[in-house]
Amino acid sequence: MSISDLFDSGFQSRNKGHFASIVRVAMENGHLSEEERLFLDKLAVQLEISKEEFNEILENPRKYPINPPHLYTQRLERLYDLSRMVYADHVLGPKQKEILSRFALALGFTPGNVHYIVDKALSLLVMDADLDTFVYEMQHMNK
Repeated sequence: MSISDLFDSGFQSRNKGHFASIVRVAMENGHLSEEERLFLDKLAVQLEISKEEFNEILENPRKYPINPPHLYTQRLERLYDLSRMVYADHVLGPKQKEILSRFALALGFTPGNVHYIVDKALSLLVMDADLDTFVYEMQHMNK
């Protein structure tokens, strides 16, 4: 096995864990809305999740390990990715703030400021902020 095979395997495993944790959040009310399903379909493509893996994860998302980001910067980077997906094409429509808030809580942001964080994240995307700007602005939003 080559080093690139190991990297690809680890990367794919992280993607599956990341996707499974998002599925858990989306399904916490026991079902997926049409908007959530469209969002997960789009996310699966971006994370290179096959149809077979997608269906397997939907059947049992708890089978996959959660890979929570430990560093605040990593949480912000993941929030940036999720915010961009939620914001792009407005797939979730009026539910985009609600589901992004649930994702932010799952990433470890606190309930006391999650709505402020989500509003700030979405406002940065409206201004077409790149990842570096997003992370900087989010880290310095209370200063």
